[in-house]
Amino acid sequence: MSSSKLSLPATPNSPDFVGLVRFSIEPFLESPESLSVDCEYSSSKPQVWVRVAFDEGDRGRVFGRGGRNITAIHNTLSAIAKTAGRSLVLDVFGGAEFHREPDSPKPRNGGSVDRHPRSQRSPRRRPRSPRLNSQNSQDS
Repeated sequence: MSSSKLSLPATPNSPDFVGLVRFSIEPFLESPESLSVDCEYSSSKPQVWVRVAFDEGDRGRVFGRGGRNITAIHNTLSAIAKTAGRSLVLDVFGGAEFHREPDSPKPRNGGSVDRHPRSQRSPRRRPRSPRLNSQNSQDS
């Protein structure tokens, strides 16, 4: 049985995803040497898998507030992959997987993980409208 994922070297026409990931993530790391990046190209579909691992202590800086940093990195890599005719899957070891099939709709929250789904949060309340004092309206 053959595997549909092959770890292939970058061809002259494909972007250097390992270099791009290193360039994007290393500034956030306390110890850049802890960064591990693996890139695989699918043989069955035009897809590239990028796997990233680093020290757990750097996780907050890499992900950023609300996942902004990692979402920006993912969006940048996805745009570069799209120019090469591929889709991208970014998998952060020990973290959330950022993956979207090319034909599926975008997540409403921009790809970040909603830690508190609507069903677990308190319901939204409408602001109170000012109440009319019934005595003031009768005195006129």
